[in-house]
Amino acid sequence: MKNFFRFEELGTNYRTEFMAGLTTFLAMAYILFVNPSVLSLEGVEGLPAGVGMDKGAVFTATAIAAAVGSLLMGVLAKYPIGLAPGMGLNAFFAYTVVLGYGIPWETALSGVLASGIIFIILTLSGLREKIINFIPGDLKLAVGAGIGFFIAFLGFQNAGIIVGDEATLVSIGDLTDPYVLLAVFGVIISVILLSLSVRGGIFYGMIITSIAGIIFGLIAMPTGLGDIVSPAPSVAPTFGQAFVNFGDIFTLQMLVVILTFLFVDFFDTAGTLVAVATQAGLMKDGKLPRAGKALFADSAATVVGSVVGTSTTTSFVESTSGVGVGGRTGFASVVTAGFFLLALFFSPLLQIVTVEVTAPALIIVGVLMSTALKQIDWDKFEIAVPAFLTIIAMPLTYSIATGIAIGFVFYPITMIMKGRAKEIHPVMYGLSVIFVLYFIFLT
Repeated sequence: MKNFFRFEELGTNYRTEFMAGLTTFLAMAYILFVNPSVLSLEGVEGLPAGVGMDKGAVFTATAIAAAVGSLLMGVLAKYPIGLAPGMGLNAFFAYTVVLGYGIPWETALSGVLASGIIFIILTLSGLREKIINFIPGDLKLAVGAGIGFFIAFLGFQNAGIIVGDEATLVSIGDLTDPYVLLAVFGVIISVILLSLSVRGGIFYGMIITSIAGIIFGLIAMPTGLGDIVSPAPSVAPTFGQAFVNFGDIFTLQMLVVILTFLFVDFFDTAGTLVAVATQAGLMKDGKLPRAGKALFADSAATVVGSVVGTSTTTSFVESTSGVGVGGRTGFASVVTAGFFLLALFFSPLLQIVTVEVTAPALIIVGVLMSTALKQIDWDKFEIAVPAFLTIIAMPLTYSIATGIAIGFVFYPITMIMKGRAKEIHPVMYGLSVIFVLYFIFLT
């Protein structure tokens, strides 16, 4: 085992790698509760039965996808990187595809499966790196920041901090409502913990908020061991549903959905791999060794996740917390995978982690994702316009895909008018045409 993971070469040991894997798990554990909340569309009033996904099944699917992805990353690529269903991608799945477009979640899962298969093909063929270079760096950054704003907006909405208003579209909610105050408390606690650089601060913030809710009678108190530990919920409601409506993905609307799944996962994964590998000192001459295996682990986890019943699985930047305590090898990811499997038996806690408890996590993740703003070249108007429109359109139109589409339509326009047409790759023109057709026929 030591030789397989090159412990001696990388100057590490079992204890260090175990602590790194545990730390990464704690930093990521919030996804076990946030993902079921998002995909079930918890907190959205007036939904017909069956529009949102089954929370228990999604909890199990989330844990399985995270375990499989982290294990593949550890054994194949040998990197200390944990994987799980990604924030932003789950919001796009639930709020844009299912709620906005009215596409059944079964068909949406088919789209995730298709994107995972395409991802694997592109990775094995070596085309992935070339495609990444086709997309301007500033637009990649704008998409990441825009998703951050969208996720934060969802958090504020789910918490009741922001509500609808006939006169102004949105307005501040009732800050005297005890449930809203519980969410506000959760935001404050999470901000304090992260400001103090507490590893796993988002997860611990959820725990503290849940305890506060129990103390003040806003959340039901567990009455026995059965309210904490139980057999894993069945994945029967979601398992294999990705195959049921697979024939329905061959439409222009689903093409846009699949492209969005693929696009966001592409660059989210690439950025995370580079960030974690750089912090761990694993980059070689500016390149990432075993990049193909790492990308394969990511894409294979997406396929597995879609089959068991969850949105796109991706590498988590929270893995830097494990690297921070000394993680250098894939053994740390194997440990992370083990904890996700152990978490399968704690599904009753879903009743304690309510929408008011998960909303602060959405807000904080949104804050962290929006830091990409600082890297965009705002001084160049031809860059600033498509970047700004991409970012602002996501929360205002309640659609990640629409934000991406608007940015990709405006980018060629501003670049051509600035005399920089030669810098635009033909693929960008093709994507612009697709998104124009999207606005004409599907909006």
